[in-house]
Amino acid sequence: MIDAAILQFDRALRTVFATAASQRPVPGDDLPEPALTEEERKHAAALMRINHVGEICAQALYQGQSLMSRQPEVTAALRRAADEETEHLAWTEQRIRELGGHKSLLNPLWYGGALAIGVLAGKFGEAWNLGFLAETERQVGAHLQSHLAQLPEGDARSRAIVTQMMLDEAEHADTAVSLGGVPLPGAVCHAMRGASRIMTSTAYWV
Repeated sequence: MIDAAILQFDRALRTVFATAASQRPVPGDDLPEPALTEEERKHAAALMRINHVGEICAQALYQGQSLMSRQPEVTAALRRAADEETEHLAWTEQRIRELGGHKSLLNPLWYGGALAIGVLAGKFGEAWNLGFLAETERQVGAHLQSHLAQLPEGDARSRAIVTQMMLDEAEHADTAVSLGGVPLPGAVCHAMRGASRIMTSTAYWV
């Protein structure tokens, strides 16, 4: 139990404070850096910061949910998804740096809150645990779609990252459903969207 706690704490520290690494090539890394105005650059960096915060939260959610999971197949799926989300962390972090922006100063807070939500979701059983995962990924996908509409048209590097993230999130949602995830009540989905709006509006600036 102590060893497991240390490992989980180490994972949290690495997620929030360390530089993430990607096994896959960064999408759009072979494209030229676009000529953006200062306003466009700041806006793109802020959108990528929101996406980075979303990946911080995803790591915490998966960690909390996997801690509560009692089915090896589900736990393995959560860990695979978390590994892929780590790549998203690396991609968004690199892009923020290229755009001259900064990561959210509230990342420890985002992580702690998402971890608590993940543990809570896991307490309701595997079907709801997976249903929560699927709904989370769908909402993340919707946010990413909206960011494609907001990013500067010439910023092909950011667009390539967001597009690949959308594909990965959709796959995670499908996996959760195939493993037995059930639709969540409308009130829960609405509450999730409300919490997401607070996070995105705050992370844009801080």
